[in-house]
Amino acid sequence: MTNKEAAGRSADELLDIVDGYDRVVGRARRGTATARRMRHRCVSVRVRDAEGRIFVHRRTPGKLVFPSMYDLVVGGVVGAGESYDEAALREAEEELGVSGLPHPEHRLTFLYESPEHTWFLAVYEVRCELPVRPQPEEVAWWDFLPEDEVERRLEEWDVVPDGLECHRRLGEWHRERGGGPA
Repeated sequence: MTNKEAAGRSADELLDIVDGYDRVVGRARRGTATARRMRHRCVSVRVRDAEGRIFVHRRTPGKLVFPSMYDLVVGGVVGAGESYDEAALREAEEELGVSGLPHPEHRLTFLYESPEHTWFLAVYEVRCELPVRPQPEEVAWWDFLPEDEVERRLEEWDVVPDGLECHRRLGEWHRERGGGPA
């Protein structure tokens, strides 16, 4: 499948449209929801390997949202009728190219808004000890990097804004609990 075909398939996904309290008020195709800035649901999953390194990647140029940008999480939209938990596992397995991943652990949910986008974003973490084979339609480059290297790269990379916000909020979440990474 080409990047253009993947973007077209992605635009046809049916999503739940939600209000400011995350209650379903309708449904729309992803392309329509994006074009009209209709609030919907998304998930982001921070993935670490057995050594605690963070999975980072660069999105393909054909992505509907944030093409060719670097990301610190995997994830995507929550399909119509799908739960956040179901979407987190599905998206993580799809983007990593694995099966049998442990269920990601929910950490927080927040409303992400920019001039172009608005969605509720449920943020998860998971440890992946499986060999990953990211989808070439989704991921142009990837690696597992130590957290200190990720922090250094943030100054160089054009990072997906909601992924960067997830990274920041997960750091706060862990600091508030006096713990380390998942």
